[in-house]
Amino acid sequence: MIVPMTPTLPTPILTATAVEKRYRGTPALRGVTLEIATGELFGLLGPNGAGKTTLLSILAGLLDADAGSVTLFGTPFTSRDAAARRGVGLATQDLAVYPELTARENLLFFGRLYGLGGTALKQRADEMLALAALTDRANHRVGTFSGGMKRRLNLAVALVHGPRLLILDEPTTGVDPQSRNHIFEQVRRLNAAGLTVIYTSHSMEEVQALCPRLAILDHGRVIACDTVANLLRRLPTTGRITTGQAVPQTLPGVTALRRTDSGVELDAPDGPTLFAALRHWPGLEMAALDVVPPTLERVFLQLTGPALRD
Repeated sequence: MIVPMTPTLPTPILTATAVEKRYRGTPALRGVTLEIATGELFGLLGPNGAGKTTLLSILAGLLDADAGSVTLFGTPFTSRDAAARRGVGLATQDLAVYPELTARENLLFFGRLYGLGGTALKQRADEMLALAALTDRANHRVGTFSGGMKRRLNLAVALVHGPRLLILDEPTTGVDPQSRNHIFEQVRRLNAAGLTVIYTSHSMEEVQALCPRLAILDHGRVIACDTVANLLRRLPTTGRITTGQAVPQTLPGVTALRRTDSGVELDAPDGPTLFAALRHWPGLEMAALDVVPPTLERVFLQLTGPALRD
């Protein structure tokens, strides 16, 4: 297991307060406030154009906010704070590796940019090659790599300097299932070792599986920030029953009851309440029962709407 080279700090590790950013007068961020705890694996979701990339750029020290403030590692943070920026690792959606260099050469190059050198850098490069499962391809040009191999190296490059905070922007874009699973495993291991991670993805399943807490950004604002469990409680569990029986007017614990062509749909706060309600349906005979639990994708669509975002 690869552990962060720098110990983590007391919570919170990162605070954004009323952050605003405009491009040629058009607002990209409208008063974003977030707090991320040391050691947290935090998810950030939002449709296209929500402001995620702008927010991540500010949190990584690539951009400055027009208004508001960011505190990183306990001190005010801007793009001019080079020392604090060295504590952040950023794996961008666009690959940040050089195809004409080998995997090892990429790691050595980026390590030197962060001030590493000598035996320590060579050892760190070896560790990162192992993390990316690329030890046997260390001296091969990256241009010959598959998409999954490049993504794994992209993650290793973001970690080579031992950051305190790792920001992952769509880290599994275009990868095969095996590489995706490998990246998941490494993110979980690094986080378990104390590394704070901000994880963004358009895959709701990824974020739901990895991140205990997350924020949803839309139109430059945080429209939800909570644990996944609490967000899922915003939606009911739905039961779709195929039956020819007459439908009762009400059932205990059911919040909504809709007749359909084949039977009925029932909404209840959770699965146990739904099944308890069905037991109160006298003489229920059903040909089929489909239970649809709440998902993060359903919550996301409820909050941001179904309209296309291009």
